Amino acid sequence: MKTIAVIGGGITGVTTAYALAKRGLDVTLYERHRYPAMETSFANGGQLSASNAEAWNHWSTVVKGLKWMWRHDAPLLVRPSPSWHQLSWFAEFVRAIPRYRSNTIETARLAVAARQHLYAWAAAENIDFDLKRKGILHIYHDKAGFDHAAQVTRLLAQGGLERRAVTPEEMRAIEPTLAGSYYGGFYTESDASGDIHKFTVGMAAASERLGVRCVYGHDIGRLSLGSHGVTVEAQGAHRYDGIVICAGNGSRRLGAMLGDHVNVYPVKGYSITVNLTTPESQLGAPQVSLLDDATKLVASRLGQDRLRIAGTAEFNGMNRDIRADRIRPLVDWVERCFPSVSTRSVVPWAGLRPTMPDMMPRVGRGRAPGVFYNTGHGHLGWTLAAVTADAVADAVASAAQQATGRRPASSA
Repeated sequence: MKTIAVIGGGITGVTTAYALAKRGLDVTLYERHRYPAMETSFANGGQLSASNAEAWNHWSTVVKGLKWMWRHDAPLLVRPSPSWHQLSWFAEFVRAIPRYRSNTIETARLAVAARQHLYAWAAAENIDFDLKRKGILHIYHDKAGFDHAAQVTRLLAQGGLERRAVTPEEMRAIEPTLAGSYYGGFYTESDASGDIHKFTVGMAAASERLGVRCVYGHDIGRLSLGSHGVTVEAQGAHRYDGIVICAGNGSRRLGAMLGDHVNVYPVKGYSITVNLTTPESQLGAPQVSLLDDATKLVASRLGQDRLRIAGTAEFNGMNRDIRADRIRPLVDWVERCFPSVSTRSVVPWAGLRPTMPDMMPRVGRGRAPGVFYNTGHGHLGWTLAAVTADAVADAVASAAQQATGRRPASSA
């Protein structure tokens, strides 16, 4: 197995193509947009956050979803017009609740391991993506939220992540621009933030330098299996020895063509990019990345003149509308927490996170020989992409070795 098609030009597809090319495989990347990273990898919250590894599969999440169903500005919003896909996803979500602890621990382990790959790749390829290695500060308004975070911290520690409780006074020392009154916080010094779009575009260019053929502006019409591999129909039929599906929310449709059930659901998130156009705004915006647990919002400083605020979770199918009543709470949060920051220039965005019901990405082999997946990372695609790309590349390279009897090239 020498020729590999990678479907999807977001963060998971581009890093997968890069990892495969580093192992000496002949890779073609397909992306339906004209450029890489134009959907969920375009304007997310920017956090490389092992500290946000807690799985959502918890009865408290279910209660919040029911309680907030009619609140248009709710952090978690389920639109009351369910489809069969949504209902089946929720059923699998509930069945995964007993695995909440183990999945949280495993996700933390993956997130910690992902860092070495991402930082090494960025350094090797000289990619500037506004990286800030200043940690992430989780902030809590009440004792209940803080106490739950303490329990989560113990799970994260089992996954190899160290984070520490901090007092309101320590919070102000960590991020002096943060206004408001808080019960306490948790600080993870090893976390970071950066611009996912810049990183993905840089990695796509690095992949091309390694010989990856990037085919942009091509929708996948059909995938079919044969005795000699997989045929990709995209402005013509093209045969490959193997395929890796990294197509985000499109993975469900493509997986079905290959005989696999990949139950990703599009969980919509919103973001705003605040342009820091004045010296006062630049001085008044945070340098440390933040997560407000009560509002489910994150903040990341991107360079000198941008502040990214993102979050919320909306279950509304493939709806990509940017709603004013969902954007307004993000702007209000900035004005409340960072009153010196001007919100005169704000760019809104919405993206659909491809999420598996158990909050664990689908990584590895499919049912048919030569079929692999790296998809369904949910809100942690940016955080986990490097390690899952490396894992699936190992699996593909191992299959190639078995097929040819030769040792695959090193990823170093």
